[in-house]
Amino acid sequence: MTQGAGQEPAVRTATLRDFRVPPYAQVPVQSQSSSQEYVLAHPEDSVPQPVPLLPGESAPQPAPPARADQPDPADQPDGPDRGAPVAEAAGGGPGTAPDRTEDSVPQAPQAPQAPQAPPVHPGDAVPDDEPPEGYTPTERDLPVVNRGDTVQVAAVARQPAPEGLGPLYVVGDVHGYLDELVAALAAQGLIDSEGHWSAGNTRLWFLGDFTDRGPDGIGVIDLVMRLSAEAAAAGGYCKALMGNHELLLIGARRFGDTPVNSGAGTATFQAAWLLNGGQKNDMDRLQDVHLQWMSRLDAVVEEDGHLLMHSDTTAYLDYGTTIEDVNDTVHEIINRNDADECWDLFRKFTKRFAFRDDNGPRAVRELLATYGGGRVVHGHSPIPYLLGEVGAEDDDGEGNSEPLVEGPHVYADGLAVAMDGGVTMAGKLLVAQLPLPA
Repeated sequence: MTQGAGQEPAVRTATLRDFRVPPYAQVPVQSQSSSQEYVLAHPEDSVPQPVPLLPGESAPQPAPPARADQPDPADQPDGPDRGAPVAEAAGGGPGTAPDRTEDSVPQAPQAPQAPQAPPVHPGDAVPDDEPPEGYTPTERDLPVVNRGDTVQVAAVARQPAPEGLGPLYVVGDVHGYLDELVAALAAQGLIDSEGHWSAGNTRLWFLGDFTDRGPDGIGVIDLVMRLSAEAAAAGGYCKALMGNHELLLIGARRFGDTPVNSGAGTATFQAAWLLNGGQKNDMDRLQDVHLQWMSRLDAVVEEDGHLLMHSDTTAYLDYGTTIEDVNDTVHEIINRNDADECWDLFRKFTKRFAFRDDNGPRAVRELLATYGGGRVVHGHSPIPYLLGEVGAEDDDGEGNSEPLVEGPHVYADGLAVAMDGGVTMAGKLLVAQLPLPA
């Protein structure tokens, strides 16, 4: 039986009950348009600057928001040309799983099947031979392109934050690992020994994916909600972006086993949530205040020349030509409460690796030219996958138990920063100050 399907989760870290939401944090604090709330007059030499298009490249013309009467852009591979072939998953017979797919979009089974042993990660499975059309899988053996970019790029030096605002930090995917999050925040001096905000006017952004796979996703959400209130009271702020797992949890609660139309058949949010590591303990404790808070999260923001988003995909271009348009469109889709629309949004935000191959720099430039900023900072795709180090072995053939991730991964000609340290695998939870040190 897949972990989370009627079972108690495999708890690796204890739940910290002290991080429940207190009464004063019951009102959602995320603004509908964070990009309009703070006007940043940052010095030109203190942040990454917009990068001009390469010779021969023309300014991109982003697609307008998708409509029901238009062809489905999600059915095309991710990337700037939208014409490159999609990487194929390692296949198997019915009921078998591709090798280590990070996020899976299921199809409804044709007939009841006997319970099977869970894969290495709960939910890293596609029930049929092929993943749905348009989905980009994550696999161990995908090629690594220009890996030297991580050490060759020259990062900008840190400069003082704009007047009245503190330093800027970002947090990668947490996936329910509350203890690891508390330790990482404390190591950066953002919270004190009791878990309360201690960073004054510092700005802190979470890049999404708070739940699933780990033992205490609701505890993570409760902590972030409380820190949001405490940071605002101290003159700073703690905010969060919408990840594909937030969309998945919202859909699982709202729509359950209601069939939705996918690119390759019928699926349900409940099945997708279970396949991607949904934890019964999280669903049991999920409250309306959590759903309301998640539903108001923005999808993309710009801070100090950094374009922050959850997924390393160009699918954001399908939802608007400005940051405000994208966030408004995402909120409208969630508020309309249409299962098929929400599924399509989830499916597109699950795409990945648009910045990794030879066309990666061009894809990043397309986003930056449309939405502004000089560098994209994202989560979603674990750095061990981007580096091709999942399942790496020592020289003596023994498995490598040391973390494969030491910090953020800079790639795509220095235009992209990956922040998902792979806390659910051989990595760690990352908290980093931007801009990155030289």
